[in-house]
Amino acid sequence: KTKNGEEGEGKQDHIITEGAKDGISCGNSLADQAFFDSLSSNTAQTNSAAKSSNQASLANDPWSSWNVGKSGNWDNGNAVDSWATKPESAAGQRNNASNNWDAGAAFGHPQAYQGPAAADDDDWDDDWDDPKSTSPSYLGYKETEASEPGGVQRGNSRAAAMKLPLNKFPGFAKPGMEQYLLAKQLAKPKEKIPIIVGDYGPMWVYPTSTFDCVVADPKKGSKMYGLKSYIEYQLTCTNTNRSVNHRYKHFDWLYERLLVKFGLAIPIPSLPDKQVTGRFEEEFIKMRMERLQAWMTRMCRHPVVSESDVFQQFLNFRDEKEWKTGKRKAEKDETVGVMIFSTMEPEAPDLDMVEIEQKCDAVGRFTKAMDDGVKELLTVGQEHWKRCTGPLPKEYQKIGKALQSLALVFSTSGYQGESDLNGAITEAGKTYEEIASLVADQPKKDLHFLMETNHEYKGFLGCFPDIIAAHKGAIERVKESDKLVATSKITPQDKQNMAKRVSTMAYALQAEMNHFHSNRIYDYNSVIRLYLEQQAQFYETVRDRASALFARHLLCCYFYRK
Repeated sequence: KTKNGEEGEGKQDHIITEGAKDGISCGNSLADQAFFDSLSSNTAQTNSAAKSSNQASLANDPWSSWNVGKSGNWDNGNAVDSWATKPESAAGQRNNASNNWDAGAAFGHPQAYQGPAAADDDDWDDDWDDPKSTSPSYLGYKETEASEPGGVQRGNSRAAAMKLPLNKFPGFAKPGMEQYLLAKQLAKPKEKIPIIVGDYGPMWVYPTSTFDCVVADPKKGSKMYGLKSYIEYQLTCTNTNRSVNHRYKHFDWLYERLLVKFGLAIPIPSLPDKQVTGRFEEEFIKMRMERLQAWMTRMCRHPVVSESDVFQQFLNFRDEKEWKTGKRKAEKDETVGVMIFSTMEPEAPDLDMVEIEQKCDAVGRFTKAMDDGVKELLTVGQEHWKRCTGPLPKEYQKIGKALQSLALVFSTSGYQGESDLNGAITEAGKTYEEIASLVADQPKKDLHFLMETNHEYKGFLGCFPDIIAAHKGAIERVKESDKLVATSKITPQDKQNMAKRVSTMAYALQAEMNHFHSNRIYDYNSVIRLYLEQQAQFYETVRDRASALFARHLLCCYFYRK
């Protein structure tokens, strides 16, 4: 594929749109067309909303673009994110879990492999660096051309028209839900995902040892004799202490592979947005690295994603040949979309259809309500950030300057007994100017982390409409099975198989919600504690300054009376 998007030999890209998706056929029956159909829904609404957001965003507001186009489409019911709890040991989790879903460092870096060589660029579309890709508002970086038709909205990639190389995704001919529910016998995949039942319901099996991935040491590289530049990040696993280097587009590739493979069972939040202008500036690189770190930490601490072949290969390849081999293997994986449920094995009896539907509805209600709450907090936090970095410090500065001006006027009176008073008023004015600086700096110490956590969860919650829609679609098919049996379109055994497979899907949903709730409780406990602690320190600092001024004023009054 050429840089301008023309078709090249052996590769063919298409725009998946609402009008064209029915004619797609690639000849393999194992993939899930319904999953990919969801990627193209609501394109017009997304582009329109992104354009309005771009025009309204302010340069000094790091979250001005978060409230548009980041969540899934909850309103029409169609299918459409950094810290997690430490996973428990496999032995202890049958009796322990963090929450009942029903209730609602520096590391040594050895010489790292430098990633795919420049000669491998034909495997990586230059469209990853298309200047029309999303450019989010971040501190002084305004959005540029993100709302142009056809541009990929990273924060809402599920709802926008996406440019996907279809030859990379096998089997794209028929709706995948029927293929999973009605298959006479599911192929036995090599990978198995067990689901156990603990004291708080179904849960994933956590590995006995956990790991994290440190994203650090961003370096600027170039290719094409310096005509094209990029930033490369070093990734080091804490369990191996080995390092590999990846560019942003490699993260993007991993995100798409995880989305294609697990997206109907596990929420895979979007990566940080792309940037057109200012992407080599220090502040932007620092923020992107922070958010990539949060995203990788999330993935590392998910017991299913972290153990998957594609994720392990991304972190542990040793040379260029191993990288290419693993990459192509991942792109040929047929266990994608709804077929991921064929790898899951609940260690529990099948669930009743009434219970399955109730559980699904409960998840839908909670995630929708939490999505609304997170968006509200992001909106309020954004407004508070603007106020703390704009009008409020200016008001304190005005008071401080006015007090100092008044003291200057008093000093011209020539009266001998007011020097102490004038000094106290001048000091009060300077203190108010110091308080203005404290107010302007405070959001970076507390509100920043609260907003980042909410932004992550907004990404998670935006994935659930797809997941809920897949489960409801499967439930409806089981409800229709009696009619199909009566008309001899399926056999009674097919109906029984359908019910069993929908039960497996329900166990997977409950296991994921158990994981989600335990992480949610840990994350919000941590970030709210940090926020309140920093707020307390801020007000204590202001109180100490004001108390010192008050003591000096009392001293002035005492000497004046004397």
